[in-house]
Amino acid sequence: MTDDTQRTRQSPTADELRIWRGFIETAQALNARLASRLHEESALSPGDYSVLLALSEADGRRLRSSELADAVGWERSRLSHHIRRMEGRELIRRDDCAVDYRGAEVVLTDHGAQAFRSASVPHLRAVRELFIDALSPGQLDEVERFTAALSARLTPKN
Repeated sequence: MTDDTQRTRQSPTADELRIWRGFIETAQALNARLASRLHEESALSPGDYSVLLALSEADGRRLRSSELADAVGWERSRLSHHIRRMEGRELIRRDDCAVDYRGAEVVLTDHGAQAFRSASVPHLRAVRELFIDALSPGQLDEVERFTAALSARLTPKN
């Protein structure tokens, strides 16, 4: 049995759990600080920002609801509730789908595009201050390697 196989079959060691907990607690603290700054500087939530980002990158600034849910990694029911709130703030709108009369497309409004652009500058500044500037170029390379390894483990195999 290889060391790798043995590691996956036993409970984590105290050191492994310490590393895991440090990773989770730091990621949560980073997310909380970024969310707080985003809201303070733009009145957008991280969820709003994720939806606006996905729509801003989509062809024609529009996506089917199911595509948008996949893009932001949410269940469709959660997305539906969030879209309703964003519609009330005129950040997005829903249009009938041209290719499927049963479906709807979520569309980024001009107001939503402006809100996204206005939020991006301070948000990216916060990302730099709280994450990028805290790490050396070598450490950033390490983060890229370990996030790629985690992503590969979490991506479903077809």
